[in-house]
Amino acid sequence: MRIFISTGEVSGDLQGSLLIKAIQRQAAAVGCELEIVALGGDKMAEAGAKILGNTSGIGSMGLLESLPYVLPTLLVQRKAIAYLQQNPPDLVLLIDYMGPNLGIGTYMQKNLPGVPVVYYIAPQEWVWSMSLRNTSRIVGFTDKLLAIFPEEARYYQNNGANVSWVGHPLIDRMQDAPNRQAARAKLGIASEQIAIALLPASRQQELKYLVPIIFQAAQTIQAKLPEVHFWIPLSLESFREPIAAAIQSYGLRATIISGQQKEVFAAADFAITKSGTVNLELALLNVPQVVVYRLNPITVWIARKILKGSIPFASPVNLVVMKEIVPELLQEVATPENITQAVMEILLNPERRQQTLTDYTEMRKSLGDLGVCDRAAQEILQMLNEV
Repeated sequence: MRIFISTGEVSGDLQGSLLIKAIQRQAAAVGCELEIVALGGDKMAEAGAKILGNTSGIGSMGLLESLPYVLPTLLVQRKAIAYLQQNPPDLVLLIDYMGPNLGIGTYMQKNLPGVPVVYYIAPQEWVWSMSLRNTSRIVGFTDKLLAIFPEEARYYQNNGANVSWVGHPLIDRMQDAPNRQAARAKLGIASEQIAIALLPASRQQELKYLVPIIFQAAQTIQAKLPEVHFWIPLSLESFREPIAAAIQSYGLRATIISGQQKEVFAAADFAITKSGTVNLELALLNVPQVVVYRLNPITVWIARKILKGSIPFASPVNLVVMKEIVPELLQEVATPENITQAVMEILLNPERRQQTLTDYTEMRKSLGDLGVCDRAAQEILQMLNEV
């Protein structure tokens, strides 16, 4: 049986790899042989997928920011459609990655209607949809939507999709994270040292918009707290050189690290982070955080004035419960001074810290129970059996 998977960016590659392992585990248990071909990245390749195109570095947030990726995205989408045309799979699995996946899903609906399409981690139309057009397209070509948030499940179900809520896959992923003591021992962090994780970028544009303001804030925090050391887990190896140059430029006591993200999170006292999946990973390990995001000002002006768009929250931690658990400093408010103030307020205030941890515990209840990837895999294999 052949499954074709389409996803992109660093987070999609991670989620894809977790799901591939679960699908293969479930398939092996029932004696089903699978071939998995995918648009994805190195993690999915390690999990056993044959990568048709590496999309882990193709992605952006915003209108102007997406322009450099239009051509690479179109090329990889065409490559995928050409492959599907010549090698119709038994099932297509779409993960996040809205632009290309809308194109692939629409192609399947028109040209290969007999092949089931599953959408796992559907686009967050329930958060920022400005029209029902994309929602209608997604519902139109999706035979089964596997939702990771309760609100996502309700939204798509109300709009006509066949939905199963499986829970959030990070519940599974963070189960094997080390405890604080073990993580600190592995990284060589003394018990009394203040360790702050800096997570400025998983997309190229974030190096430009987020690294300067986050590193300026870190510079000020370092002056106030001489015992602090910063830890920067790389999301893409290609980011090592610009981040190392920024560390030197701002004079930070910082260590760049590859492949030990969970250890860094588990060891950290605090995190200054971009908005994204990483916010949930930190929350599941009880790490207080400040979330920062900036886009090109022209993009923001167009979104606000012309498209009339607004979002309740940017961080998934806050979106899950629709209330501010972690501070969000977005656009004009995302300044080094505001970041520094928010960090110091939570880091040095035991009551604020405890409130964050209490809110994290409450939020976890909305992420489902262990076994998320296995539940998703079972749904997918059940659809394969019905083909």
